[in-house]
Amino acid sequence: MAEQVAEPKMTTRGLAVHYGSKLALKGVDLDITGGEVTALIGPSGCGKSTFLRCLNRMNDTIAEARVSGRATLDGQDIYGPGGIDPVLLRARVGMVFQRPNPFPKPIYDNVAFGPRLHGLVAEGEEMDALVRKALERASLWNEVKDNLGQQGTGLSGGQQQRLCIARAIAVEPEVILMDEPCSALDPIATARIEELIDELRESFTIVIVTHSMQQAARVSQTTAFFHLGEIIEVGATEQIFTAPANDLTQGYITGRFG
Repeated sequence: MAEQVAEPKMTTRGLAVHYGSKLALKGVDLDITGGEVTALIGPSGCGKSTFLRCLNRMNDTIAEARVSGRATLDGQDIYGPGGIDPVLLRARVGMVFQRPNPFPKPIYDNVAFGPRLHGLVAEGEEMDALVRKALERASLWNEVKDNLGQQGTGLSGGQQQRLCIARAIAVEPEVILMDEPCSALDPIATARIEELIDELRESFTIVIVTHSMQQAARVSQTTAFFHLGEIIEVGATEQIFTAPANDLTQGYITGRFG
């Protein structure tokens, strides 16, 4: 019997973004496989962060941005009429930004923010257990368990980014988008986040934009190479890095441009 191919978790078809009159993304087709890390690589300004922000409608918050084409989550249209409500979409597709951005609140309240917003659990023991679980999954619990009332902004950069990851996973999203999550961190903090990404892949689908090809090679199973607003090549990470099919990909990976 033929093996059934799993439906991709998210897809885009002909996805394009204009900022005013500038075309930033030119009709991108991509399938994002569930339970994998997909890395988006390419030179600065090539559209990879713009693409990432399409997946949870973050571009809606930019007045001059106009998105066309189709994007789906579990086959359901994200943008079309009768699509997914953006607030609910962002609960299902969480985001971790380039610079850690904890709320100016205690650590506990940072993690509890989303569950409170969506009414996921009752205050008290249920919320305590949820906050603890999220911090444990983000490899932060042991460092902060005695200081949950401390301001999240008082943590180190690497701890703040793990707090933001805990905040993202507290609402049990299905997909986590990460926009260069380590670019503001030192090598030790970066290694912690990379280990964490590998663990979180067991529970979540992850899409990461990274300027570090070494990072893409370490953490992802699939890599998509963007150039001038288009996907030039997508494939298994090992294949993209060892035997790319396209000369542009080869040039970027070997450092001839970028």
